[in-house]
Order: sequence, then C-alpha cells, then structure tokens
Amino acid sequence: MDLQLQNSVCFVAGSSRGIGRAIATTLLAEGASIVLTGRNQDSLDRTHADLATPETQTRILSIPADFTDPRAIQTAFDRTIQHFGHIDHLIANLGTGAGTPGPTPPPEDWTRLFDQNFFASVRLTEACLPHLRVNGGSILYISSIVALEATPAPLPYSAAKAALTNYAKNLSRHLAADKIRINTIAPGNIFFPGGSWERHLANRREAVEAMLKTEVPQNRFGTPEEIASLAAWLCSPLAAFSTGSTYVVDGGQTRSI
Repeated sequence: MDLQLQNSVCFVAGSSRGIGRAIATTLLAEGASIVLTGRNQDSLDRTHADLATPETQTRILSIPADFTDPRAIQTAFDRTIQHFGHIDHLIANLGTGAGTPGPTPPPEDWTRLFDQNFFASVRLTEACLPHLRVNGGSILYISSIVALEATPAPLPYSAAKAALTNYAKNLSRHLAADKIRINTIAPGNIFFPGGSWERHLANRREAVEAMLKTEVPQNRFGTPEEIASLAAWLCSPLAAFSTGSTYVVDGGQTRSI
C-alpha cells in the first residue's frame, strides 16, 4: 500500500532501537525523510548505517540527544529545519518502565519516570508545534497498555503513561483547527533484542512463558514491526480523519478496552 508519505519529514524521537527504529525504518521505506534520535551514540550510528543506502542516505538525519534536556530538544529541531526545511510528523517514542515495584515506590522514581515518560514528550511537543502549524501534520505518542488498566508495572510508570494518553486526547481538540492530528499507540509486550523482555526471559523464562499463556490470547510477544505498520498509517493522509484516539496493539491482553 502506498501511504503517500513521499516528501514528508518525520521526526522519530527514540529511534535508535526497538519500536522507534522499526517506525523509522517503515517510514523510510514509504518514501519519507526521517530524523533518527537517541541517547546512545553507538546505537544511533549502527541504526543509521543499517538504514542508509545510496537511495536513502539523503533522507536520513541522525541527532544524538537526551530529550529530558529542553536545550537538546531545541537544538534537534533547529538542526532538522536547517537540514530538511520543515517537519510534518512527530513520533514521540520516549520513556522507560524501569522502576521499583510495589505500592510505595521511592520519591525519586516518581520524579524520574514522570520526567522521562511524560514531561519529555510534552516539552518535545511544545517545541515542535510552531513547525507543525506551518502546514499541518501529526503527532503520535507511543504509550503503553499500562496506561489503560492495572498491571504489575511500577506505579510511577503506569501513571506517567496514563497522563500521556490523556494529554494526547485533550491536545487533539486544541489542535484540530491547526490541521494537526494527535494519536496514541498503546503497545502490549513487544520483544526486541536488548529490550526488557529479552532480559526477563533470560532471568525467569518459565514465568514469562506462563504470563503469555494466561494473559495474552495470541500466546506470544508482539514485534516492533507490528507497531510500526500502524504508526506509519497514522502518520499518513490515509488516516486523515483519525485524531484523539488510542490504538491498543497487545494481542488481546487488555480486558477493559
């Protein structure tokens, strides 16, 4: 399917590995220009090298950055505009679920996980809006099923992702008149090399396999590419009437949606 993304510029925050990398790869294959970002320079360099071909190399810009720093955000957008001239789509794939489980996590977990999973995306959004308002476009947030119902995930992580999902829903109403669409994807358990589920399998394979069997009707992990295909469609003109929505991709795990 042609998603009509040629000549569009997609800024993919957190795209050096996992879901973000798969989204950037899919958008590039659809003809878009992409901005790759990540905190780890080596991982970012590997992703750039893997994606760059004689046909695609002029459509890739890599920017190492930690988007918990507002100055890094502004620098990244300045570089993008200097290189490509405009931005059409922002994909905010930011955050981490690493934290203390249980009912009373330490105060520093609340601060750190909200900063990484919520406030970084808000700052990224506010810095990008002047560019998106020029011609319209879209913003896509990568949230999680922990935002939607009770799970064993750390409370600060779940609350921060819930805040992000609600922020996106409300923001969509403010920005519709500017022809900017806002959507959220809430992935379930996604496996990729170097990800948290690879570590969990190495440490407690039987428990993980039991969880998949009892909690996920499809009895398997999802893949980054399965998230990326939906992400690319949501950025495309084919999804022009889709805004303010949360798309759950979890193999049937959630019960409340």
